[in-house]
Amino acid sequence: MRIIEPYHQILSLPDGASVLKLIELAGRTCYKSEDMMSADSADAFVGRIIASKHHSVLEHSSCTVRFVCDRGVSHELVRHRLASFSQESTRYANYAKDKFGNEITVIKPPFWPEDSEAYGLWLQSMRQAEAAYLTLLTMGAKPQEARSVLPNSLKTEVVMTANLREWRHVLDLRCGKPSHPQIRQVMLPLLAELKDRVPVAFDDIHEKYRPDVKAALNA
Repeated sequence: MRIIEPYHQILSLPDGASVLKLIELAGRTCYKSEDMMSADSADAFVGRIIASKHHSVLEHSSCTVRFVCDRGVSHELVRHRLASFSQESTRYANYAKDKFGNEITVIKPPFWPEDSEAYGLWLQSMRQAEAAYLTLLTMGAKPQEARSVLPNSLKTEVVMTANLREWRHVLDLRCGKPSHPQIRQVMLPLLAELKDRVPVAFDDIHEKYRPDVKAALNA
């Protein structure tokens, strides 16, 4: 059994300057002010668009992200409807095969120290689940049947594509302290990267959660 930390990977996102120029061009169409575009006008224009809550213009650019997380986090991700998802399937992935190392992979929970009794109990449960899963397969069960004993901590991969308006909504919702600690584990670093790669578009949300982002990056 492998134990790993969750993480994200941006798979597709144009460079920030191109994103902002596209948003500016789309937004200025509303006002027929394309003649006011210049080499350095996009940042200020997009900032005004966001401040005025004319957020529909942000829908003209999208971003694709791969999340490596546990199944519980994936269930929260796919509740966001204005997005497209592709997820690793436990019906067809046979973790007893060599390509998976003949073992399951689980996501380490961040809320229990490794030397705590709670972590020890979690680890014991993961090992028991793996043993039951592999035994069921040797008994002739299909992966879609044996998966019944797989834990919520099982590693899964989810590719999510959404426009920037939806990403702003997702990040604002999932970076806050009321969110589950494990979804914050992947969303706070994602917010930091998006803020760096697409200036202006995520600055206000990053500022809102700045202390939490800093803590997550230093964890």
